[in-house]
Amino acid sequence: MCANPMRISAKLFNSSEAKKNMETILITGGTGLVGTYLCRKLQDQGYKVVVLSRTQSEIPGITTYSWDFDKDETAKFAVQNAAYIIHLAGANIGDKRWTAKRKKIIRDSRIKTSHMIFDKIHEGKLKLRAFITASAVGYYGTISSEKIFSETDPPNPDFLGETCRQWEQAADRFESLGIRTVKIRTGVVLTSRGGALEKILMPVKFGIGSAIGSGSQFIPWIHIDDLCAIYIKALEDVSMRGAYNAAAPMHISNRDFTATLARKVKKPFWALSIPAAVIKIMFGQRSDVLLHGSRVSSQKIMETGYRFMFPDLKTALEDLLK
Repeated sequence: MCANPMRISAKLFNSSEAKKNMETILITGGTGLVGTYLCRKLQDQGYKVVVLSRTQSEIPGITTYSWDFDKDETAKFAVQNAAYIIHLAGANIGDKRWTAKRKKIIRDSRIKTSHMIFDKIHEGKLKLRAFITASAVGYYGTISSEKIFSETDPPNPDFLGETCRQWEQAADRFESLGIRTVKIRTGVVLTSRGGALEKILMPVKFGIGSAIGSGSQFIPWIHIDDLCAIYIKALEDVSMRGAYNAAAPMHISNRDFTATLARKVKKPFWALSIPAAVIKIMFGQRSDVLLHGSRVSSQKIMETGYRFMFPDLKTALEDLLK
């Protein structure tokens, strides 16, 4: 007598849901821009989520632990119950001028925290199913090139490239313990509130939208929903290991990005661009991020079977600005 296929499907579904409710996902930097979105997405899918954060912000329905670079006892308590860790912690690279002190904070908030978590896992001989860390397309450097960068390309020796190299190197220590490790090299994240899109949109709304510098530099971008979906895939797909670029397959220049945005909100786009010298005076060394940018390949993540929900800028903006 054949088993009822509906009963089998229901049993498998319930088993999967029960597993999600039993296993804890710890997200460092969970109160940040990406973290708050990802927490909600994971909750919607039935996962138990806890957050480790340097701020006092809280997400409804989620336990939040605080930590800092020197007092890490809370980190130990949070880590010991985690089945998965998604490491999003990192000071915002665009908030302040890159002084020597700020650069150290940018590095330590990513690299030192990775080592702190590793030490707690190693010392406690804790079992971890996967360690998934944020990284950035800055790995390839703040340069403008005709090359389309893929995951096999080496890091650039500039500030962001070296920071990303050390960030990923710290994550590779987890692989040495037999823990599946995934590194998500993220492009410019587009969200409906906050982040890069809000900053780019502001002058456009005032009718003074124009390209920055030459305008030919590329902006590797990704919709927040696609980024969260890639993190969830990295969580669930045990075949995923190593580095993956998280950027939409559509390559677009700074000029075309801003012009598309201006058309979308029915504002003028001025052909005269903002001179690079002005940007350098305003932002110092971090102006490199605005004035330079190259294309990155999304082929590797798509070869895992992932299909972008927002593969082009027009559909992404329609969703985010609706």
